Amino acid sequence: MATATRTGSVTFEEFCVLIRPDQKADLLNGVIYMASPENMNATRLVAWLFRLIGDYSEHKKLGEIFGSRTAFRLGPKQSPEPDLAFIKKGRLHLVQKTYFEGPPDLAIEIVSPESVERDYEKKRLLYQQAGVAEYWIIDEDLKKVTLLRLDRRGQYREIRPRQGVLSSQVIAGFWLRPEWLWEATRPSKAEALAQILSEKPSVQQS
Repeated sequence: MATATRTGSVTFEEFCVLIRPDQKADLLNGVIYMASPENMNATRLVAWLFRLIGDYSEHKKLGEIFGSRTAFRLGPKQSPEPDLAFIKKGRLHLVQKTYFEGPPDLAIEIVSPESVERDYEKKRLLYQQAGVAEYWIIDEDLKKVTLLRLDRRGQYREIRPRQGVLSSQVIAGFWLRPEWLWEATRPSKAEALAQILSEKPSVQQS
């Protein structure tokens, strides 16, 4: 998931013209960050999470999951494309033909060596300012998941696992065990979904 940048003060409208539908890119503060071909392990992880969250949210009728080619218009010069994003069903009317008007309710980014600063710093600040309720940063190299949740002051606070589980407040009832995300210990999507639907781990305190 290496990236290159196109510098300059690019607007959202220009971004939509410059980037083809088959390209993944972020517009951050007027700068376009282009993605090169993805790491295959990251591609498999994104696909696994997409199916898991998608099947769970469909089963519970909670909303919809979107993939990495979905642009979110957060301002005149801000339009990230998270690796995964979840939208509650009450906000799906904001889906436009080629982008989403506003922030996702939950954003997930898979960290690559080239995106460390962007994911941990630039996007963290952008998502916080835009009011993204939860931001999950998945770092395969460190085998670490950082779950950030907005507090009452509108600031991100890191949520630690409880009893080995990370729970979402945005996707009601959804949880996972961080070790599921690493390739050597990843269960099948069906196995993970069955556990999530059958077990009720302790709810985390924000």
